[in-house]
Amino acid sequence: TLSGLAGPPAPDLLAVLGLLFATFALQYFPPTAWLPALLRLTPAVWQEGFLWQLVTYPFTGYGPPSLWFLLELLIVYIFGNQAYWRLGRRTFWGVTVGIAALAAAAAALAALALVDGTSTFPLMQGQRMLLAILVAAFATAFGDATILFFFVLPMRARWLLLLEVAVAFVGFLASRDLPGFLGLGVGVAGTYLAVAGRRGRRQLRLRFEQRWLSLRGRLRRRPPLRLVDQDKPPRWLH
Repeated sequence: TLSGLAGPPAPDLLAVLGLLFATFALQYFPPTAWLPALLRLTPAVWQEGFLWQLVTYPFTGYGPPSLWFLLELLIVYIFGNQAYWRLGRRTFWGVTVGIAALAAAAAALAALALVDGTSTFPLMQGQRMLLAILVAAFATAFGDATILFFFVLPMRARWLLLLEVAVAFVGFLASRDLPGFLGLGVGVAGTYLAVAGRRGRRQLRLRFEQRWLSLRGRLRRRPPLRLVDQDKPPRWLH
């Protein structure tokens, strides 16, 4: 059974949480509200060429001022911290940024296909996209581990993947944000494929190393070769 608060806090993740909180607060002050608006995913990606929004939007806090925002940050930390230490810093950032950009591109293409130039992608803005990616990374990396859902119900970590899709679908029913729903789906699926592929490569490498060490051990246990003097007749001839 895994405890989400186990392990030392990842410095990178703490910095992300601080950035989310800062950008979340800036939107409520008129002199600074322009900055979060410029960083979030908007139709300006294809209308104005604001391509940086494809990678900045998940690090820009989003939502109304409520305790739910703080709860979302806590969940980001619980699952993100475990995923960070399991994947390592380089893979953690590669998966987080790469999958977030892929999901944003999918959502933007969906909005273009729907001729929707006003979509604000509420389902996947800010910490919500990070939640989808980090929970999926955790569920894939610790698939066989048992967690306590809502700190009460034991369940396998891998079932969080299906739970994420179900929650996203309920969010779609409430918001009708089809591009955002598709973006979340791409984010969850992409994270699973990225982390599972890494696990498969790691297991293959470990299996190869184990067989190589086993072969070396057998070779070392073999008796040394003995040279036979061809000029000396065998003992049975004496």
